[in-house]
Amino acid sequence: MKKLLRAAAAAAVAALALTACGGGGGSGDPANVSPTGEIKPREISWLLSRPADGAVINIMKKLADDYAKDHPGFALNLITTPDRPSYIQKLETLAAANKLPELFDTDATPFAQQLAKQGKMVDAEKLLKSLDIYDDYRPGALDYQRFDDGSLYMIPFQFELEFIWYNKALLEKAGVSVPKSLDDIPAMCTALRDAGITPIALDGQDQWPLERYVAYQPFREAGPDFVQKLKKGEAKFTDPAGQKTVEWMAGLGKAKCFQDGFSAQGYSDAQNQFTSGQAAMYNIGTWELPSLATGKLNAAVRDDIDFFTLPATDGSVTSANEFVSPSGIGMAVNSKTYDPLVSDFLKFALEKYPAEYAATGALSPTTNVQTTIPANATPLYKKALDAANDLGDKQAMPWDTQLDPTTNGRLQQELVLLVQGNITPEQFTKTMDATIKQNAPKFFK
Repeated sequence: MKKLLRAAAAAAVAALALTACGGGGGSGDPANVSPTGEIKPREISWLLSRPADGAVINIMKKLADDYAKDHPGFALNLITTPDRPSYIQKLETLAAANKLPELFDTDATPFAQQLAKQGKMVDAEKLLKSLDIYDDYRPGALDYQRFDDGSLYMIPFQFELEFIWYNKALLEKAGVSVPKSLDDIPAMCTALRDAGITPIALDGQDQWPLERYVAYQPFREAGPDFVQKLKKGEAKFTDPAGQKTVEWMAGLGKAKCFQDGFSAQGYSDAQNQFTSGQAAMYNIGTWELPSLATGKLNAAVRDDIDFFTLPATDGSVTSANEFVSPSGIGMAVNSKTYDPLVSDFLKFALEKYPAEYAATGALSPTTNVQTTIPANATPLYKKALDAANDLGDKQAMPWDTQLDPTTNGRLQQELVLLVQGNITPEQFTKTMDATIKQNAPKFFK
């Protein structure tokens, strides 16, 4: 598999070399967001990590075609790698070879921040302000894309809210109610198991869904600053907030909260378990509204589905309306190839994109458009959308976008072992603190 990934990355370098080096002629100055000169149409490329048939790609294809009508010779080459681990390797390979295309996807990771410090990314805040659209964006959508120092180098194309969806009939059968605290969930899982019900459907193959859970207790216990300190080695899993999440994760495992064999089951497996009425809960975002809040949902469970937001805990420093609200992977602009054409196309596309995106029934990253609710939507659809109007100022950041790559990979492995009972909380704590100590200094100097 590693050989295949390296081959794919090498092929991407070759495929993008002509586009990244042959065209453009940008200044390479991240702050030069308004390049002057003649607009010379050519093909530009966008390296993406998004569903190939998703709304973002379909809309941008349409907008690129519309732009090309008035700019013959222009084309947007979309290079899609939806599998995130493969995409990250491809991105890192291209960056190392100095072959990044005009546009490329990235989260606000330590690796991306290194690229920004090296001057390889256009200042997105200045860019959006120069286009006079910065104030249209939801503050939360932009904040999700920011680095620790508050700088903004990625442009959001989505805005999502993550909820815990649940089956009311299954909870009633087990004699349990919606948890008031995160600390109630292990006992809730035990009651569901005793009633013959799988408590939580989880996509274990992709690893990030399980990693979401480890972020919850520290966010409630110590706020968003905990992971900012943890990733730099300024906080540890031996700290109170760290120990609380380690013990809680072990408790989820002991209570058999996730389906049997979860680590070998994927996204569609988890979704099917919940929508077929086999699992009581499912932690997922509003990108799944078409599957969970419309007539597409299995009629046998449709009237029983509802959702709740991330439960609080005693003494929480964050509020009930503060939880995971990501704006997805962002788009960065290569400063090396940023020229009048790229600038003009982005102005055209970013001004028209929000209305096109909202028309698909999705939450726009901007507030200047209204989402179109599908005709077959259930009342939950609007309820979910309305939650975006009452968000607090703090966000629970997914840890996979915060930790250095080596630490993140190790955390994902160790979490599976911890939840499966293959290692103890003490072993997990020792391993992860040692991993952070060894790797954090390489990324956070």
